[in-house]
Order: sequence, then structure tokens, then C-alpha cells
Amino acid sequence: MSHAQLATSLLRFTTAGSVDDGKSTLIGRLLYDNNAILDDQLAAIKSQSSDDIDLARLTDGLRAEREQGITIDVAYRYFTSGTRKFIIADSPGHIEYTRNMITAASNSELAVVLVDASKGIIEQTRRHIYLASLLGLSHLVVCVNKMDLVDYSAAAFNSIKLELNALKARLRFSQIKVIPLSAYHGDNVVTASIRMPWYKGPTLIKYLQTVNPSPENTAAYARFPIQYVIRADQHDKTKSGNGYARGYAGKVASGNFAVGDAVMVLPRLRKSRIKRILKYDGELSEGQTGDSVVIVLADELDVGRGDVLVKATQPAYLSSKVRATLCWLDQSALVPGRTYLLKQSTQLVRARVDTIDDTVDINTLDRITAAGDTTLSLNQIGTVALVLSDALVFDSYANNRALGSFILIDETTHATAAAGLLLEPDFAGEQAP
Repeated sequence: MSHAQLATSLLRFTTAGSVDDGKSTLIGRLLYDNNAILDDQLAAIKSQSSDDIDLARLTDGLRAEREQGITIDVAYRYFTSGTRKFIIADSPGHIEYTRNMITAASNSELAVVLVDASKGIIEQTRRHIYLASLLGLSHLVVCVNKMDLVDYSAAAFNSIKLELNALKARLRFSQIKVIPLSAYHGDNVVTASIRMPWYKGPTLIKYLQTVNPSPENTAAYARFPIQYVIRADQHDKTKSGNGYARGYAGKVASGNFAVGDAVMVLPRLRKSRIKRILKYDGELSEGQTGDSVVIVLADELDVGRGDVLVKATQPAYLSSKVRATLCWLDQSALVPGRTYLLKQSTQLVRARVDTIDDTVDINTLDRITAAGDTTLSLNQIGTVALVLSDALVFDSYANNRALGSFILIDETTHATAAAGLLLEPDFAGEQAP
């Protein structure tokens, strides 16, 4: 990435780690040392501290978080350092809030995972690292925090680094950066530490200012899930005699659509061309990822909510049978044969768990072939086969996050039971013609 590009770039990253690894203090330190704290907020924190400022309090937005001294929900923090802007998705460390970490990571480009230098890598640390890899983040930063508790020992740091190197072959990151620091004292967060002269790498903020994560995997796939049908323009009469042009409202989930593009509506397999693209403040020649627009087609089609518009040259998969990796989030275990609601973007179908193929041992990251009585319990990860009530329009998550992810919803409690990532189909005949 050139200097000109970095000058206007935005980096979204998520923070994760087990309980008491110092995540809130690290974020507080990043905000404090980059002068990203409002004067009245800083004054309030100082008034509650007898000596040193409790930087962890800077990130406690909920009353329960302040009372319990933990992070409960995902919170977003914003700051600028050097030539770059940052959005931090601060996710909880407790195992019961794993779903929040998945939410934060799924919208990020990079993960910062903390490890307590005095404890080393524990199960929840491995779970967060594995989930960040599974969710397609290309870069991982492991901050070995609380180096002051191990007397800034190079040996203690290198021991953790060796353990991470052993895991690297099983993970999908293109780069893993390991940085020793003390968030409490500020060592190697923004300012280089004089207590760790043996470390020759960048500080955390220096790395974040210059890293160039791989482009998102959504760029090549143009996908537009239709949210609802509207009258596109009260002044645009159509030849069909119904009075007004029909428009399809939604958000461009990935890729781009331009006026004149040949498109297909799935699952209806109807083809047309884009006649107009409308936005709230005018008309566009092209709609890009993230744009909320109304698309008007050249033909009047029977199209509704839940349908997906794709470029005719970029067909998606269409099938009532899918395979997926699930992270189970419900207190009640998953049992094959039970039916859930599957929600993916604007699509909603019923899904029956046909089989559980394997589970992941989070300590070794090995995949264990499932036996006949295998289930998935809270926070377990495994591969499943699902049979759906209707054909689903989808991509594999590895190729497109937008149409490759979903949630399972318990039909009785309406709770989110699982987060799922769709896999590349292993049987023929599913891609839309």
C-alpha cells in the first residue's frame, strides 16, 4: 500500500482474549496515548482513581461492565493515529460471550488477540485464534501482555511464540505478528519499551499503522439480497400500465452492479438487465459494496424479499442441501434431526440437521470424525450437513462472506443457536445456470 493510500485508509480490527488478559487496559492505552479521549471523560476517570489512571474504565460502556469489571457486549471505539483511522471492535473474553466475538470478527480485517505472559496460551485464547482464522481474517496480531509480571523475560515471550508457531500450520492467516508489551505501563503499545531491548520489532501502533491486510474475499462476487419491493419513482411511468416502475430495495452485499449489467434473480432463475440504480440523493451509474440502493430492471419480474440479484456472469450456488462449519452458541446441545430456522441475509428457510460429520478439538485443532451419538455443545465447533425446506442462494464463505454466513435460530425460544459458515459443495449440480 502506497503512502497516499495509507493517508486515507481505514483499518477495522477486533480485539479478543481470555478474561483478565488486559484487553480493556490495552484499548484504553491506545486511546489515551493517541489523545482520543474526551476531556470530561478523562476527568471523570481521574476523579475515581487514587493514583494511576484506570485505563480499563475508559472502555466500560455498560453499568454491568463497570460493576463486574468485565466486557459483556461488543463496543466500537474510534481513533486516528498518524495517517490512519481505526475502528476497534472490542469483544468480550468470557466463554459465554463467544457469540459476541464472532460478531466482532466477522466485520473486521485483522484480529488482535491478547495472551497473559504469566499464564500463556489457554483454551479460550486458542478458541479466539481459531475462530479468527475460520472467519477469514488474513492477519493476526498476538500481544503477549503483562510482560511486567514475568520481569520482561525474553525466555517467557519466546516460549509463547514457539507455541504459536506450532499452531500456525493449522491456521489460515497469511501473517502472524507477535509483540511483547505491558498495556498497564505502556511498553510497546505506542512507545517502544526500554525494558525489553531484546525485542527489535515494531510497537503495536506502528504495526497497525503500516499493515496491509489482504483484500476482502467479497470483491469479485456481485450479490444484492432484495429486502423489499417499492415504487421506484412516481414519475417513471411504465408501458405495462400498472402506473409506476417497480424497484428492488436493498444493500449491495458484495461486488458492484452497474447500469446495463446482465443479471439473474435467484432462486427464480429469471434474467434481465439493470435499467436504473437509485439512491436517496439521486441516481447512480454503479452501486458498490455497502451502498443502500433501489435497482430497477428492464423487465417486470415476479420478484420479492428473500430473492437475490447476481450478475449473470457470476452465478451463485442454489441448493436445498448444504454443508457448513458451525460454532454452537446455545446452552442446549445440537442433536441431529432437529429443525431450526436458517437466516442468511434476507433469506429465511427451515433447516434440519442431517448429520454431524466432525468436531474440532480446540486444544490441538484436530478434527475428530463424529460418532453416531455425537452432538455439539456450547461453544463447540464442528462440520454438519443441513437439509433445507427451500433452495438457498449461497456462496462458500471462503469465497464470499456476504452469502457464505448464516445463523441458526431456535424455533421455540427464538434464540441464536449457532453461527455458520457455508462450505464449498462437494456434489455436482448446484450452481445456477
